[in-house]
This record gives sequence, structure tokens and C-alpha cells, in this order.
Amino acid sequence: MTIQLYGIPNCDTMKKARLWLDENGISYTFHDYKKEGADAARLARWAEAVGWEKLLNRAGMTFRKLPDADKQDIDRDKAIALMVASPSMIKRPVLEYPGGVLVGFSIDRYADALL
Repeated sequence: MTIQLYGIPNCDTMKKARLWLDENGISYTFHDYKKEGADAARLARWAEAVGWEKLLNRAGMTFRKLPDADKQDIDRDKAIALMVASPSMIKRPVLEYPGGVLVGFSIDRYADALL
């Protein structure tokens, strides 16, 4: 099973997800947004799978620091453009696994999908 985990290494939620995967013997490849960025095509696939509203981290400082004009009238295309420009705006972690995409970390959801 090929599993990809996307996020930022120093994020506390990322650390919890990585620890859970490691403790459960689940191998994965980690994609660091800070170093490798985020591409629009992948974000579009995720948005199709889970909805762009779930992907866009409106609670984070990066989003909150945006000018008000950038926060208004957000639709799928604008959200994807914002997340490509600033991957810190992508809710973390994003886990791609055969059969789906999970956004955010939940022990129950990870266990249901991966165990």
C-alpha cells in the first residue's frame, strides 16, 4: 500500500499523525510543503475528493494575515491558487492512501482507513 503524507514537519498535528503511523508500522512517504511546495493539480484532485472548504485552513495565521480582499468571494479556484501560493494554508496533514484522501488527523479515521 502506497501512502503519502503531506504537511509541514514542525506542525504539532503532523507530529501526532507521523507518530501514529510509525507506532502502527505503516510506511509512508512524507512530502514537506515548505521544501517541495504544493501543485495545483494535486490540490484540485483533493478538492474533488473532500471539498476545497475542508482543505483550506481558515483558522491558521497565514490565512488570517491575508488582506481582506483576498479572503472575500473565495471559491474552489481561488482557494487552490491561495494554497499553491502559500502551502501553509492547506489544512494538515493530508494523507493520500489507496482508496481515498484524509484531511486532518483523527486516530479513528486513520485506523478505519489504514488498519
